Amino acid sequence: MGNRLIFTSESVTEGHPDKVADGISDAILDAHLSADKNSRVACETMVSTGMVVVAGEITSRGIVSYPDVVRKKLHKIGYSDTSSGFGADSCAVLVSLDRQSADISQGVTAGEGMYKEQGAGDQGMMFGYACDETRELMPMPIMFANRLTRQLSKVRRSRKLPFLLPDGKSQVSVVYEDGKPVGIDTIVVSSQHTPEVSHKKLTAGIIEEVVKKVIPVKLRKNTRYLINPTGRFVVGGPHGDCGLTGRKIIVDTYGGMGRHGGGAFSGKDPSKVDRSAAYMARYVAKNIVAAKLAARCEVQLAYAIGFADPVSVNVNSFGTGKVSDDALAAAAEKVFGLRPAQIVKSLNLLRPVYEPTSAYGHFGRTSAKDLEVFTWEKTDKVKALLKAAV
Repeated sequence: MGNRLIFTSESVTEGHPDKVADGISDAILDAHLSADKNSRVACETMVSTGMVVVAGEITSRGIVSYPDVVRKKLHKIGYSDTSSGFGADSCAVLVSLDRQSADISQGVTAGEGMYKEQGAGDQGMMFGYACDETRELMPMPIMFANRLTRQLSKVRRSRKLPFLLPDGKSQVSVVYEDGKPVGIDTIVVSSQHTPEVSHKKLTAGIIEEVVKKVIPVKLRKNTRYLINPTGRFVVGGPHGDCGLTGRKIIVDTYGGMGRHGGGAFSGKDPSKVDRSAAYMARYVAKNIVAAKLAARCEVQLAYAIGFADPVSVNVNSFGTGKVSDDALAAAAEKVFGLRPAQIVKSLNLLRPVYEPTSAYGHFGRTSAKDLEVFTWEKTDKVKALLKAAV
């Protein structure tokens, strides 16, 4: 046996309280972009027992009924009655929103500020990551964790497992030998459930209808299953835990396998490079791996508020590059437009497409339908990169 390690990543369902908050923030963002594509939105949400608080800064020509957006999203998630302790029509919706600061606006609005071109909405660094472990060019632990939570939601909604409620989590521990995934050591799935179901029935149902539908047999030959390991998960969702926008940034990205700049995504319009440049960094990294210029790639972009050009572009291929990392970075700068306005245009980000991103990861979604939204998952720059990198 060679060098062996186990790496673990987690995912959560859209009914998890933090994801409820993310979903509401992105639903409000989409509502404003539908009415005014130039809306500036920085929307934060908190959910707790019987209450939703929406706060932040929004400048938009669109008029949005925030309670209506909130309640519609809660119904969509599955909190349509109070059986889970939290109901879409019975909770209070409190709103505290101001306009975007004029000091920030002049830095991100073309024709204003010192540089007259749309600048970054804030300083900071953003990371993108890709690897050849899965067909989605994502790390295997987070991909399987996300698939498990999506399947958990699917069988809840279809009533195949009628005792499931909206809140849930998964965790996948992948065994690596000499840097390659060879199996799964442990799978953890926890789902909120109705009071009457036995732990035995719930465990059997989740293993059969969730785990076995998602995880290939060859990877789970010696896998340990931990299903609702406390034995009971009736109190959940916002009734069980307070939820906040932006508290699941590792779930949103690469499950801890790639680095993270620290900025959350949900509730932010694409002038905020925390979101748009992180999408671009993934786009660059994924195309580098798709071009087989590297088996593993991390891209870092960094910006200064109000300034258009990135202050740095870094590519790390972890020794797997077919050319030097400097050559990969130079090729990336040649092929991809990395200024905020270029990012927004090339990824078509001024659209109300953000609500679907708020659960099950912002990366690794590759169906034809998904690619209409997740434009940063396309691998359409492979030929250009190959030409630029040689």
